[in-house]
Amino acid sequence: MESTGVFKKFASALEKQCGERIGQGLTVALSGGVDSVVLLHLCQQFSQLHTGIKLEAIYVNHGLSDNADMWQQFCAELCTQLTIPFQAVGVSIEAKTRTSLEAQARDARYEALDRHAMASSTLVLGQHADDQVETFFIRLKRGSGLQGLGAMHSSMRLSSGRHCARPLIDVERKDIEAFAQIFGLSHIEDESNKSDEFDRNFLRNQVIPLLKSRFKGFVSSVLRSISLLQAQQALIDEIAQSDIAVCRRDKNLNVMDLAALSELRQSNVVRLWLGSKGVNMPSQKQLAQILNQALNSKEDAQVNVQLQAGSIKCYNGLIYWVANTTVTLAEMPCAELTSDVELADGRILILVEGKGVRRPLADERVTIRFGQLNEKLKPIGKPGRNTVKHWLKEAKVPSWERPSIPMIYYNDALVTVVGFFVNADYMAPSGILWQVKDAE
Repeated sequence: MESTGVFKKFASALEKQCGERIGQGLTVALSGGVDSVVLLHLCQQFSQLHTGIKLEAIYVNHGLSDNADMWQQFCAELCTQLTIPFQAVGVSIEAKTRTSLEAQARDARYEALDRHAMASSTLVLGQHADDQVETFFIRLKRGSGLQGLGAMHSSMRLSSGRHCARPLIDVERKDIEAFAQIFGLSHIEDESNKSDEFDRNFLRNQVIPLLKSRFKGFVSSVLRSISLLQAQQALIDEIAQSDIAVCRRDKNLNVMDLAALSELRQSNVVRLWLGSKGVNMPSQKQLAQILNQALNSKEDAQVNVQLQAGSIKCYNGLIYWVANTTVTLAEMPCAELTSDVELADGRILILVEGKGVRRPLADERVTIRFGQLNEKLKPIGKPGRNTVKHWLKEAKVPSWERPSIPMIYYNDALVTVVGFFVNADYMAPSGILWQVKDAE
């Protein structure tokens, strides 16, 4: 592919992947390798042809190589030569069990790029066709399903909502290297790429060259298969979206509606539901356990399937996702009745005017407390007095949610259980009440 062909293919892909958001700026993930150096030059050429598009580059220094600082200096000097704004961001990686160093470095890199990039800019990544083929084989080795074998998508969104584009995803490494050679673009070589200790390097250095030499058009054929797999997964996702619309109840899933689906569609709904919450996909065994317990347990049975970031629970015919938390909710003052209050877990307590409790008297101290479930009160519209635990159980609030519900006190008198009950003794037609806004 000629150099002009590389640019045309890149420009067409970038415009398709970014759409109108391209005008909000481009942030190039620059490592100093040949793919990211070529990417930077292509982005600069594109921005010069389309005036008004801001361009910047970010180098993430993982500190995993003795040469990391030298590579950072190379990237800084390159951007100075090209008059492109540049940032270097250092990250530290702590070893984790059951997670590869490569995966940890990738996650830290995306987080750093997202945090330091221009607001609303598109993060432009340098993965190319050979990277895509390598990813396919790595997923194949792991026994991945359809979604995994779809490998990398040409564009994606990070959990923050930032858009990412891979405009070189259909360009082969040989064409990228030829582009660099034609224009005399210097770049760095990561010495770790030569080590076959890493699965990706073994595929890159030993396996895929052999397949390329044996089968003409091998990379193009694999890319075509990946495209078909992605299209099939997209169709499945459409069906799952339709199913989840039927099964969803607020943030939860309705057990009876889920049970009415076939087993395959049940699995798809649960995967999509967990994915919408940013939860890593459960294994096939865990997914079977979730469905078995949720659909076949007795109504009053304790369903609790533990995953890495939280657990699946059931209550009153609904399936809940309960994230792990180490936050301690303790008593706190609420002296300012004119502003919102941020709780320890990130939720916001909002004060509004309306039918609720009367305003506190001058000698009444206002506090927010949690977990006082044995406290008694008579809610408006309820017969007699009983414990908070009783009233919340009657309201079908899951037991694990009850301790985190804010309770407002005037001195030592409970005046309202936020979002649920107002103490009839403190009711005022034109008073105040509190609402909870979930953490972003």
